[in-house]
Amino acid sequence: MPTDPPASPWKRSPQRPDAKPRAQRRTRGEEVVETSGSGAPAPHVARNEELRLYGFNAVQAVFARRPDAIRKLYLAEDRIPRLQPLLKWCVANRVGYRVVDEADLRKLAASAHHEGVVADVLREAPQSLTAWLETLPPEPCCALWLDGVGNPHNLGAILRSAAHFGVSAIFLPKHSPLALSGAAARVAEGGAEAVPFVRLGRDDNAIAQLRGAGFQLAATVVRGGEDVFAADLPQRLVYVLGAEGEGMDAALAGACDLRLSIPGSGVVESLNVAAATAVLLAQWARA
Repeated sequence: MPTDPPASPWKRSPQRPDAKPRAQRRTRGEEVVETSGSGAPAPHVARNEELRLYGFNAVQAVFARRPDAIRKLYLAEDRIPRLQPLLKWCVANRVGYRVVDEADLRKLAASAHHEGVVADVLREAPQSLTAWLETLPPEPCCALWLDGVGNPHNLGAILRSAAHFGVSAIFLPKHSPLALSGAAARVAEGGAEAVPFVRLGRDDNAIAQLRGAGFQLAATVVRGGEDVFAADLPQRLVYVLGAEGEGMDAALAGACDLRLSIPGSGVVESLNVAAATAVLLAQWARA
């Protein structure tokens, strides 16, 4: 039998998992105000500033790196032993958690792949390129520029490979809607906490800044590029990756210093963007 965790700030009850105990809520008209144990209103957090994560490694990675970002926790009873350090931290810091059943976890995660734990956490805002460059150490460095990539499972797989190979950042174009989601974080298996997002300004300004910091940009293309396995890759490199199907913006590809392709048998047209990223990063790491 699993050992019960310390007393939870939330009571176990058959009510729906997104409801809050009466002792922890006050109502002003239709507005629900969360309170701390002292009854003082908790700081308001806008809905778009929070992210619902699920998956054991995704939640554990947030706990290891920025535990103060955790706002609520839901877990299956059989996860209590493995999550004891997190549960004790929740009690010590008055963060609510609740043991819920499988059906509730599926509803909370909107997925069957919750792995027994769901958490609401504060979303980490992307850095600016200027801020990122200011803290970059003077050593070999690889970053990824994602132009049009939107599938959350591809993003998650890219983040996992990026974390594995020590990528320094994921660059997001100025108007890209791409953002970390629960699905992407689960597929990343903790990698989402290891690789920062950097929001770019205008493409031409970003390229100038990166070149000024010693980077070369490589457009990754299905055909017509230099064989990545034979190319002399620079120590400071930005791989520019386009969406499957339409690829990257032609003007952006034309502004890059290199054009690289991954040779194959020709039986299929190409690798998908996540698989291609892993190959490209492995080649940079061994160069």
